[in-house]
Amino acid sequence: MKKLLATFAAAAATFAMATVASAQGYPERTITVVVPFAAGGPTDTVTRLVAEAMSKDLGQQVIVENVGGAGGTLGAGRVAQADPDGYTLLLHHIGMATSATLYRKLAYDTLNAFEYVGLVTEVPMTIVGKKDLEATDLKGLVEYAKANKDTVTVANAGIGAASHLCGMLFMTAIGTPLVTVPYKGTGPAMTDLLGGQVDIMCDQTTNTTKQIQAGTIKGYAVTSAARLDVLPDLPTTEEGGLPGMQVGIWHGIYAPKGTPAEITERLSKSLQLALKDENVVARFAELGTLPSSEADATPAALKAKLESEIARWKPIIEAAGQYAD
Repeated sequence: MKKLLATFAAAAATFAMATVASAQGYPERTITVVVPFAAGGPTDTVTRLVAEAMSKDLGQQVIVENVGGAGGTLGAGRVAQADPDGYTLLLHHIGMATSATLYRKLAYDTLNAFEYVGLVTEVPMTIVGKKDLEATDLKGLVEYAKANKDTVTVANAGIGAASHLCGMLFMTAIGTPLVTVPYKGTGPAMTDLLGGQVDIMCDQTTNTTKQIQAGTIKGYAVTSAARLDVLPDLPTTEEGGLPGMQVGIWHGIYAPKGTPAEITERLSKSLQLALKDENVVARFAELGTLPSSEADATPAALKAKLESEIARWKPIIEAAGQYAD
């Protein structure tokens, strides 16, 4: 028995030393960041900018892999099951919190299946419409939607996507259910809005700013507390008469549960540097968002954010009665 215990102890010590050595040499090869949505969408855009900047600091290439489907839960589930060695990460948005309620049979425990790296950014949402929609401001849009609730269509990128959550919040704020049209990604949803096949969409500034500026869609409001420098003429939802519509789509980086603390701390430090990168700061500004602060780009801040957002959205989703399974 003593010999067996000694063997176990030796094996454990060897494993511990190997883990420490691995953490100290990290990273030694390419790191993959899984984006649980289609390429070309707002979360994909944010991820690629940050990944490029982190590559410079880490000395290894950080590549992006799109694993879309099921409101982001397929990609998240893949990372939850990946080896906890720091070479497979997840960059997810607010859907990480809402999926805990939207999906009643998740394959992973949202709060306990991951290690935390840090917050990346919080992107405001915009309420937009097709360019020939008759409403000229948010008040007019609300009146039009209420008067035509059986025919007004609201596009989204699928259950659990940021546009779905924002659209649901919009309908809750105006007290009127509208006809929702889910798509398999932000790209096709925006394409149909541009083509006039759908009436309204509520999506991140990273996806709508250039279209609003070009006049190819109508901008009605931004969901931030103050107007954005990049869209100075676009009023806030509070200015437009919907104070309950303030919402930001925050993004965070996660690693599989069991990833050594030394590695998550290394990634957090790299994230903090990346968010100060001149290109990241400039491109984020063009897209209507700001990098997270150094204090927020930490494991503790991301964990606290996820916990609070699960608690915030749970009653909203349950009241709406909209589930994905």
